Amino acid sequence: MDLGLRGKVAVVTGGSRGIGLATAELLAKEGANVVIAARRPKHLKTAAESIGVDPVEADVTRLEDLDRLAAHVKDKYGGADILVNNAGTGTYKPFLEVTDEDLLHGMAINFFAQFRLTQRIVPSMIERGGGVVINVSGRTAVRTAYPPGSTCTGPAKAAEVRFSADLAEELKPHNIRVVCIVPGVVMTPDRFGKWEREAHGRELEVQEASQVRDKLEAEKLPSGAQWGTPEQIANVIAFSASDCAGYLSGESILVDGSPGAYSYVRALYEEKQKQS
Repeated sequence: MDLGLRGKVAVVTGGSRGIGLATAELLAKEGANVVIAARRPKHLKTAAESIGVDPVEADVTRLEDLDRLAAHVKDKYGGADILVNNAGTGTYKPFLEVTDEDLLHGMAINFFAQFRLTQRIVPSMIERGGGVVINVSGRTAVRTAYPPGSTCTGPAKAAEVRFSADLAEELKPHNIRVVCIVPGVVMTPDRFGKWEREAHGRELEVQEASQVRDKLEAEKLPSGAQWGTPEQIANVIAFSASDCAGYLSGESILVDGSPGAYSYVRALYEEKQKQS
C-alpha cells in the first residue's frame, strides 16, 4: 500500500534500535525524509547508514539536545510533518525500592521528553499547514507488571496517553492529528537483555537467554501467540502517520497481540520466585 508519505519530513526519536529503527526504515521506504535521533553515536551511525536516513545525536532528557534537534529539522527541512516520540524506557522494581533518581529519570525520558520535543516541533508543523504527532507509550500505561512492580514506569506511560488526548483537542484547529501507540511486549534483544539482567542480576549467555525466552513464550502466552516484533508496531505507526488514518486522532491504540498477552518482565520474576 502506498501510504502517501513521499516527500514528508519525519522525526523519529530512539531511532537507532528496536521500534524506532523499524519505524524509520519503513517511513524511509515510503519515501519520507527521515531524521533519527538517539544518544549512542555508534548505534546511531550504524542505523543511519544501514537505512539511509539523517542522524542527529541527542539525549531526549537534555533540553539543549532537544533544542539542537528541532533547530536541525527546521534549518535543513523547513520543519517536520511527522513526529514519532518513540524514545523511552522502563524501570521495574518493587515500589519501596524505587529511588528518587529512578522516578525522575522515568518521567524525564518518557513523558517529559515527549512533551518538550513536541513543543519544539509543532510550531513548524503549524507553519506547514498541519502534521501528525505519534507518541509511543507502553502497556504499563494500562496494565500492571507485578512482580516486580511498575509503579515508576506505569504512571509515566499513562501520562503519555492523557497528554496525547489533550494535545489532539488543542491542535485540531491547526490540522495536526495526535495518536498514541501503546505496544505490548516487543521482542528486541536490547530490551529483553536489560530485563533479564535486572531479574537475574547478571548477563545471560546467548543460548541461555534464547532458552529462557522460548520457555516463557510457550508457557505464558495464549496458544499460537508470540511476543511482538518492532516491525509489527512500525506498521501501525506508519499507517497512523498517513492520510489513510486521517479520521484518527486523540486515541490510544493498544497493540499487544491479544487480551491474554503476558508481560515478559512479570514472567521473568514469577519464574525467579518459583526457583527461589
